[in-house]
Amino acid sequence: MPQFVIEREMPGAGQLSQDDLKGASQGSCSVLRDLGPEIQWVHSYVTDDKIYCIYRAPSEDLIRRHAETAGFPANSIAQVRATIDPTTAE
Repeated sequence: MPQFVIEREMPGAGQLSQDDLKGASQGSCSVLRDLGPEIQWVHSYVTDDKIYCIYRAPSEDLIRRHAETAGFPANSIAQVRATIDPTTAE
């Protein structure tokens, strides 16, 4: 299944409390359950003013539907074409 990186501009994201992050995660998971098994949240990286999420889904449209339903921004969505790491150099 295709994998995507979603950039969410959220000023102050790095200052969110664990309870805030838990609530956002619960909201996301609730919408994911309603959308069905075709879309999966892998994990997210929280930075000072953005959250970068990794999702698996058959299309960008389904990711946008999740964002709109959950009330999260999806400022940019890019399909992952390859994954590299230090072992790629070997």
